[in-house]
Amino acid sequence: MEALIKDLALILVVAGVVTLVFKKLKQPLVLGYIVAGFLVSPHMPYVASVVDKENIQTWADIGVMFLLFSLGLEFSFKKILKMGLSPVIAACTIIFSMMMLGVCVGKLFGWTQMNCIFLGGMLAMSSTTIIYKAFDDMGLRQQRFASLVMSVLILEDILAIVMMVMLSTIASGSSPDGGQMLYSVLKLGGILVLWFVVGIFFIPLLLRRTRRLMTDETLLIVALGLCCLMAVVATEAGFSSAFGAFVMGSILAETIEAEKIERVVEPVKNLFGAVFFVSVGMLVDPKVLVDYALPIVTLVLTILLGQGIFGSAGFLLSGQPLKTAMRCGFSMAQIGEFAFIIASLGLSLGVIGDFLYPVVVAVSVVTTFLTPYMIRLAEPAYRLLEQRMPKRWLRRLNHLGSAEQSTVTEKNNWRTLLVQMTGYTVVYSILTAAVITVMFSLFLPFARNIHPTWEFHWWANGVTGLLTLMLISPFLRAMVMKKNHSEEFKALWTERRINRLPLLFTVLARVVIAAGFVFYIINYLSRFKNALIVTLALVAIILMVLSRGLKKRSIRLERVFVQNLRSRDIEARVHGKKRPLFEGHLLDRDIHIEDFEVPRDSQWAGKSLQELRIGARFGVHISSILRGHQRINIPGGEDVIFPGDRIQVIGDDEQMHLFASSMRDELVEEDPEIEKREMKLHKMIVGADSPLIGKTMRESGLRDQYGCMVVGVEEGQRNLTLVNPHRRFERGDVVWVVGEQADIEKLKS
Repeated sequence: MEALIKDLALILVVAGVVTLVFKKLKQPLVLGYIVAGFLVSPHMPYVASVVDKENIQTWADIGVMFLLFSLGLEFSFKKILKMGLSPVIAACTIIFSMMMLGVCVGKLFGWTQMNCIFLGGMLAMSSTTIIYKAFDDMGLRQQRFASLVMSVLILEDILAIVMMVMLSTIASGSSPDGGQMLYSVLKLGGILVLWFVVGIFFIPLLLRRTRRLMTDETLLIVALGLCCLMAVVATEAGFSSAFGAFVMGSILAETIEAEKIERVVEPVKNLFGAVFFVSVGMLVDPKVLVDYALPIVTLVLTILLGQGIFGSAGFLLSGQPLKTAMRCGFSMAQIGEFAFIIASLGLSLGVIGDFLYPVVVAVSVVTTFLTPYMIRLAEPAYRLLEQRMPKRWLRRLNHLGSAEQSTVTEKNNWRTLLVQMTGYTVVYSILTAAVITVMFSLFLPFARNIHPTWEFHWWANGVTGLLTLMLISPFLRAMVMKKNHSEEFKALWTERRINRLPLLFTVLARVVIAAGFVFYIINYLSRFKNALIVTLALVAIILMVLSRGLKKRSIRLERVFVQNLRSRDIEARVHGKKRPLFEGHLLDRDIHIEDFEVPRDSQWAGKSLQELRIGARFGVHISSILRGHQRINIPGGEDVIFPGDRIQVIGDDEQMHLFASSMRDELVEEDPEIEKREMKLHKMIVGADSPLIGKTMRESGLRDQYGCMVVGVEEGQRNLTLVNPHRRFERGDVVWVVGEQADIEKLKS
């Protein structure tokens, strides 16, 4: 225990000093943590080093869990669905291309197959933290291409979670075949949907019922408790604890309390996250870096060229013009947090070499320093390409982007109907399978053990079967009937007769799936002939379809789920946090809307919009001012800006950049002698040579000349007497004065 405290003290002190230096140098704090870890590692013989690395590794594992929990809190399934197909195409193209490049580079150096596979996974993951920081420092965060990059990064983070599960599956078997991989993917998808659906149904209900009891302290404990609970459940299901933490974070992200949870959890995440990144730096061995200098340089060039080419191609295929695609692709030329997490996974499973970790860390450090330069290089590279490339090719590339973008937005009735039917079928199938599993694994053994005789055995089977059918009947009915009376279904049915047979087939297919569940239950619990089982299954399905009670139950369950899923959006509309509907219609003209928060020490604070002349100076329009729960739409020139206000601004990229730079730079300068500005209360006796003799409060110039204020006068009473403004000070008066020390000394002299 004593060694752990010493190690923790050493880590935090060194990390604190190093990160202050990196903050001064305007470098990402992640790099500061890595350098701190290198300084306290056993590889540095001239300074104190960590004694018990195992305990630090345990803390680092907790740090990974909380990092992914926080990532889940920032993630929203609804946001991913609203993104459309464009970011998905870009993310999948980039990840696949970079993974193949990583595997090829590993093979080039003769590394093992597992080292190559994990290396490909590390190179495929760009750093959300580093790119966000670079955009913020360069004043590009409000530009449209930056929002496209962040959308793809969100998807990459999600795919990285899936990749970690898949890499664990690959590492656990010597040579997993396609069937095993398919089973793993289906298992992951099924459990993910089940957890999400059940979590969205129950957790918002829990938080809603206990909202009045939730202080920051209790909310923190409840949130971390749910995080750890899901981590345990994920571990028991064969996945990593980090994956479970991410799932719980994504569930809580759909609740009204999401922003508050994110705020109270942030200090915990920062502490354990710092320990994790320090543990990353502790694994950096200078000898390994020297021995593997050539692979490090090769990997750096692979990332820079690979993201520059394939990253740009991915955004181009997703529907972006060539210039925008190149700016996006060049921005993603680095690796970061998830590369370290994947490397840690490989080391913990014992499937990658010890050399790979420090090599990846070195590559991350170099590419992080080069990130701002790569972002700036995008436009000169585009201009050079524009000059050298045939105009016909350039037009085709830009046309490819616009054509793809137009087809993405087109929706037809068939596609909408099939997607929705498939989604409902998958969700209700998973819920049904979960209920059957629980009933057969828990209730059935309990019922059979009540009276362990052969006759009662059949009664237990019958009771279990009936209860199971009753529980799953709302799910099966919804599976069969959902979207059969939708507008798309009706339009396709009446549009052409040729559509009717495929529409009937969609209904029949869902009836067969529902009958399959009933068939499985009856077949598991009885020995009837197959024909009888199928007949009973179809009869049960017909009864479920015709039952109005089941219809009401399924609709009621679905409404509760949808209400919980949309609760955060409803709360956002109530408090004015949702963006205007017209925002998306201006993107084609490069005009968009962004939120800006007024800094605490801004020179704009306390000034009206008329005084600031924002429209004339920057060419932008202020659509709204958000202040706490208050929303001021279409503010006038007399409206005043306050610190902490969120201003919604409409303009193009150049105007946004100018506006953001001015807001960031126009700050009240920090007072270098702030310690001397402390207000002090001083007792002063008016002497014969005092400047107050014979003067009233106004005539004395106490405020204007001396910067002081009289609190009261002692007149022998228990409390001070307030000074009458017309009373003249006399010799011997005992006056209590408040002011800065220098001003009081000036008054006394």
